[in-house]
Amino acid sequence: MDYADTNMNILVFNCGSSSQNYKLYQASESGVEVLCKGKAHRVGVVSKEPSFIEHDWDGHSERLELPIPNHAVAAGLILDFLQAKDFVIDAVGHRFVHGGSTYQRSTLITPRVHASLPSLNPLAPIHNPNSLSVIDVCRERLPGLPETLTFDTAFHANMLESAYTYALPAEWRERFGLRKYGFHGLSYQYVTRKAADFLQRPLESLRMVACHLGTGGSSVAAIQGGKSVDTSMGYSPLPGLMMSTRSGDLDAGIVVELLKQGMTCKAISDLLNKRSGLLGVSGFSSDIRDILAAAAKDENARLAIDLYTQRLRKTIGSFITLLGGIDVLLFTDDIGLQNPSVRRLACQGLGWAGVELDEAKNESAALDGVSDVSRAGSAVRILVLPTDEERVIAEETLRVLTEAAYG
Repeated sequence: MDYADTNMNILVFNCGSSSQNYKLYQASESGVEVLCKGKAHRVGVVSKEPSFIEHDWDGHSERLELPIPNHAVAAGLILDFLQAKDFVIDAVGHRFVHGGSTYQRSTLITPRVHASLPSLNPLAPIHNPNSLSVIDVCRERLPGLPETLTFDTAFHANMLESAYTYALPAEWRERFGLRKYGFHGLSYQYVTRKAADFLQRPLESLRMVACHLGTGGSSVAAIQGGKSVDTSMGYSPLPGLMMSTRSGDLDAGIVVELLKQGMTCKAISDLLNKRSGLLGVSGFSSDIRDILAAAAKDENARLAIDLYTQRLRKTIGSFITLLGGIDVLLFTDDIGLQNPSVRRLACQGLGWAGVELDEAKNESAALDGVSDVSRAGSAVRILVLPTDEERVIAEETLRVLTEAAYG
């Protein structure tokens, strides 16, 4: 394929920790349009509900319940479907969560780049390996096609030193690359632009707190003028909010104590990344929908919801203070978009900052567009909107391939 050809079909894979989105775009000089899309749900997680995969194309939809033990299997199922429907694929773009200090902008996957990716796995142990496994599936199933990487960490790369520096000796920070990187950058890049368009205000004029609340990972970012000021995740996607299976912020002394008790680094990583959070506290599910449904009768479920929403509200409040007030509070991704109860609890007690939620608007927020759920007269606009990380990846893939062609 000629890299200079802007008329191509770009398949985008977006691996979450427990989900896998995909979209097949038709790219042309006028932009990118979706030909087919879908998502694998509950990939490799413990839940009362079965895993399933859904596809939407040309006015049709399909939903299949089947075991999806890992992301490589999910990618194979997606490629099987697309090839069975005779969709043409010219290039593949991948979300890669953590680029470390090595990658701060999107890049073409060359043999040298591919060989470097395993070294980044420890930085995001439940994300990067998943994406790498999907890359390998594509290299095997679609040999010779160009593939690109777009990094979640890139959006936060220009945070101030005071925001990304840990209070550790410089020697250790420099030797091991110990700094805050931040994540969900593709989502923040998309939703902040959409919010500014919706409000018909220049992005450069807005102070925002954006909440990306996913079924796997969740984070909050303080954003001023479209640029990241601070964010709740850090060196890895583990800290910050309580998440589906991740503990979020934790006293480092607990890790030291677990090491003293004889746990290995791998066992501790598994505990904090895969068996904590909503799953660890509820004791039965990592899916907030299961936990909300059980909260009326289950004490552990109620505690899990209280912990989740209190951590979220506290982070929002601290970022409002950091920015000296905000114009917009955003909620996005699966939990942020689909759970009015979470939004309601997150906004409780934030009236001091001008955050006033309209209960009726909150309950009826749309799933397919931007909804303003703030009360009339609220100083802060509260917006609920779907993210579209895949569109950002497709646009970045087109840009990278064009640059590769023309230099």
